[in-house]
Parts: sequence; C-alpha cells; structure tokens
Amino acid sequence: MIINRGPIVDIDNQKYIFDYSACNYPVGVVEDQIYYFNEDNIDKVVFEGYSDQDEMRFQELFKEMKNNLDDDIQQGIVQKQDNLGLI
Repeated sequence: MIINRGPIVDIDNQKYIFDYSACNYPVGVVEDQIYYFNEDNIDKVVFEGYSDQDEMRFQELFKEMKNNLDDDIQQGIVQKQDNLGLI
C-alpha cells in the first residue's frame, strides 16, 4: 500500500529520492518493512484511489520538483528484491 510520494532516504550518508514508499497491507507501517521504489518498478496497479484536479496538479509539481533537485540528492534505484519484488 502506498504511504508516501517522493520520500528522501539517507543511505550511507547519501540522500536518495524515490517515487514512492509503501508498506504491507493489511499490517500497515512497520519501521523495518517500508519499501522504496520508483514508477518503473510498478508492473500492475491493483487499485487507484480518489483522483481530481488537485492530484493532476500535484503530479505536475512533483515532476518539476524531481527535475530541480539539489545536487546532494540523487534518484534512488531499487537494487535488490524481496518476495514483494522490491526493496
């Protein structure tokens, strides 16, 4: 279940931004079971919640923000997978 968009994660003293973070459903957020991934890691959307003009505007702003990141923030890359297919 998606819990965040655009999380910035500190890994080995380097900041990385991912498109999303997620948790297991129905358990919810457990600190060591948060998964970070990007749009290109998604094979299939099972359910998409409420969406309106505000959502469309947010997507535009999010894309713009990602294109103008500070130099110290890099795009995160999924490097290993678990039974859910991502970490």
